[in-house]
Amino acid sequence: MLVSAKEMLTKAKSGHYAVGHFNINNLEWAKAVILTAQELNSPVILGVSEGAGKYMCGYKTIVGMVNGMLEELNITVPVALHLDHGSFEGAKKCIEAGFSSVMFDGSHYSIEENIAKTTELVAITNKLGISLEAEVGAIGGEEDGVIGGGEVADPAECEMIANLGVTMLAAGIGNIHGKYPANWTGLRFDTLEAISKLTGDMPLVLHGGTGIPEEMIKEAISLGVSKINVNTECQLTFAAATRKYIEEGKDLIGKGFDPRKLLGPGLEAIKATTKEKMQLFGSIGQA
Repeated sequence: MLVSAKEMLTKAKSGHYAVGHFNINNLEWAKAVILTAQELNSPVILGVSEGAGKYMCGYKTIVGMVNGMLEELNITVPVALHLDHGSFEGAKKCIEAGFSSVMFDGSHYSIEENIAKTTELVAITNKLGISLEAEVGAIGGEEDGVIGGGEVADPAECEMIANLGVTMLAAGIGNIHGKYPANWTGLRFDTLEAISKLTGDMPLVLHGGTGIPEEMIKEAISLGVSKINVNTECQLTFAAATRKYIEEGKDLIGKGFDPRKLLGPGLEAIKATTKEKMQLFGSIGQA
């Protein structure tokens, strides 16, 4: 059964580790991440962007698939199904469809409008026991067509949004979605520290977890980051494993063209990447 991300993140914040949020794109992705979480006894958050939601035939399809997997695979670790970078309307649709967690990304609105819309969603999610992530300060890179340049959030605005009663807060600290450019100057720990001081026990979220050096990830966790989003890295390892299988001509041998065989190495690659991240984040054995 799906759970809200609230309890797992509160535990992560007090235990000084982070829970991985892994974006899913299809059955293989969801299966790989869920099985790895169970194997490592780690809590996990499955992230779904609005684009991936459309690709997988809508939010109800995803809820049905994930709930079915949890039951059929006898999953006992906490699993949250979370809308990633949701619009106001998208968040409402996911709540209706049965997601256990949503993100409303109001970072491109004025702070007043971000507060108004977030406040409305706090009331809805609180009533239903669903966790809510809010965002301040646009994060760099591209996420479903929304481009930001590694902006840095204003700690005072972070405090305003945190005080509305959200479950977790994503704040721009120079992080970027996708691959990091060669001239990237690193995470702004001064900003993170200031945000942490003002938001207290609020679990903080680090988007764009692919390509941030390990020591920076560890430092971010020590400063209150309790949820780290991973997407691009799983996509890259999935693509590399699939390419290798085909380049070695394995799809031409026997029934190697069967999609279950063809996608097998990619699924194993996602599992390996997920395991690596859970080790780095410190969530293994925390379920």
